Amino acid sequence: MTTAMERLRDLRGRGLLEKAYDQVAAVLAQEEPGGGPPDAAAVGRLLSGIGPDAVLAHHPALPVVTVAVTGESTVGQVLDPLRGELARHGMLLRPVLGEHGTYLRDLTDPAGELHAAGPDLTLCLLDAETLFSQVPAVWRPEDVAAAAEEVLARCAALAEAAPGTLVLNTLPLPRTYSHQLVDHRSRARLGAVWREFNARLLRLTERSPALVVIDLDPLIGEGGPVTDPRLARYAKVQLGARLLAAYAREVGHLARALRGATRKCLVLDLDNTLWDGVLGEEGPDGVAAAGTLRGEAFGAFQRCVRQLGSQGVLLAVSSKNDRDQVERVLADHPDLVLREPDFVAVRANWEPKDVNLADIARRLDLGADALVFADDSPAERAQVLHGLPEVAVVPLDGEPASHVERLLADGWFDTMSLTEEDRARTGEYRARRERRELHAGAGSHQEFLEALDVRLEVGPPRPHEFARISQLTLRTNQFNLTGGGHSEAALTDLAADPGRHLLLAARSADRFGDNGLTGAVLITVSPGQWHLDNLWLSCRVFGRGIEQALLAILLSRARRLGLHAVGARYVPTVRNRRARGFYPSLGFVARDLPDREADGDGAEEFHHDLAVLPDVPGHVRVTESGGQPHELR
Repeated sequence: MTTAMERLRDLRGRGLLEKAYDQVAAVLAQEEPGGGPPDAAAVGRLLSGIGPDAVLAHHPALPVVTVAVTGESTVGQVLDPLRGELARHGMLLRPVLGEHGTYLRDLTDPAGELHAAGPDLTLCLLDAETLFSQVPAVWRPEDVAAAAEEVLARCAALAEAAPGTLVLNTLPLPRTYSHQLVDHRSRARLGAVWREFNARLLRLTERSPALVVIDLDPLIGEGGPVTDPRLARYAKVQLGARLLAAYAREVGHLARALRGATRKCLVLDLDNTLWDGVLGEEGPDGVAAAGTLRGEAFGAFQRCVRQLGSQGVLLAVSSKNDRDQVERVLADHPDLVLREPDFVAVRANWEPKDVNLADIARRLDLGADALVFADDSPAERAQVLHGLPEVAVVPLDGEPASHVERLLADGWFDTMSLTEEDRARTGEYRARRERRELHAGAGSHQEFLEALDVRLEVGPPRPHEFARISQLTLRTNQFNLTGGGHSEAALTDLAADPGRHLLLAARSADRFGDNGLTGAVLITVSPGQWHLDNLWLSCRVFGRGIEQALLAILLSRARRLGLHAVGARYVPTVRNRRARGFYPSLGFVARDLPDREADGDGAEEFHHDLAVLPDVPGHVRVTESGGQPHELR
């Protein structure tokens, strides 16, 4: 079998790597001998010979992540594994590397190279020298504690000054420092000071939405030394290759989350994946997820899956089994942690699994690129990769003790922050089934809408909602009228300038429950008019009149404020074409763009003169955040 690296070397040898870069992620998704992905650093070294601009000449829409890298010591070694990790996730690295030991200047100089690059991510790699460079030649734990206070204050300031999303990391404590103290009491004090510093560093993220701190302890626990003593002494490389590779993997997951590419649904096989045994051959009594050594491993995997589900990851099943047997096991088997209500879809049949996964995605109103598929069968995994290459495939094997590690390895469900809407997502999808049943029993779509009792609340975001709005802007593809998204920090800054920007949140509910925050609109304010920069609506509430009601309210409010016009912009993307006629349907008129404004992206500008306003759909009841009738005050 040709390995991924061999295929990439062949493309490079034939001079086709830039042209074929859009195929790299699919190549790297194929399984290597042993079931794991190719070595990210090796991939990065192979790809390092091609420049981002050469790739973009062939693939202008390819996601590019500009990453600034600086740190206390020599940190350039992180670039190869980071380039490889981003390639695995279909992204292209544009690196900007600071000079050795200049991280304070790099991050605080607004005229410096790192700021000028406008990075999406700024990596500031810290290590033990970050503290020990501040202590005297002969030191005690108290000296380290004083240095820790200074560095913490510095890091808090950097979180405000650094460009892009700043990524710091906790500090490993090397034995070469801890054991310079010969008495155990002093070592214990040093350990306590060190851990308190790391804990307080992690807590800085609670008040700085543009800051991420990667905890190195779990990565160090995976094995391998923190550093190579020769490289540390001679080249000032304080973090070793294995640790940097693990760190780059986490940064790759972070970059994916910042682009709104977090996966939403985990689809699981059953036999030898969720339980031990083959149901069709051994019957319900022959499968186990407890009571035996292997069964306990499957039980641990189920508990991990349930933990993911509790945080908003949708769970589904695709299994080649008879439906009635699967239903009995999910309902009655004493070993199972997961039951039928934990799943938003169960496909137990003899159809090809890519067909089942496509059906699950369709019924959940998701793209195939929102799915993660876990199966112990190489043949089934290969078939899904071939039939639905957008699906992320988790290669489980015959050792169930490794299932949890393999499921979590690629952080497919990592997100910047978790909202209450996330936690309630499974319940919302169950309510969606009930809505479909109501729709099926209604005489017409209008009768369904009237019976649904749609309620819409519109108003400024509450403090805890900025994370959810950011998530909505980054993840929503179908009703995202310009294709863009914003970080939580960016939205907070925009909302803090009401003289120039207006950010509104839309919350909806119906007879089946509260849908939470399902929409948002960003408006640029200028004398005499508004411009709708973007409008986002969750696909969960399409077709209920909410988007029409929201825009009708905005136009009504604009006229009451004495404005003379409202402008809007639509930029077509692969996923939002169904929304193309939205603005014209509510009275907006297309405006010709001058040549100097045309940028080749197919953008359309619209204008509403506020003379004739659309009505709020009659079946939608609208209030403000304060409970007042629908007019925004």
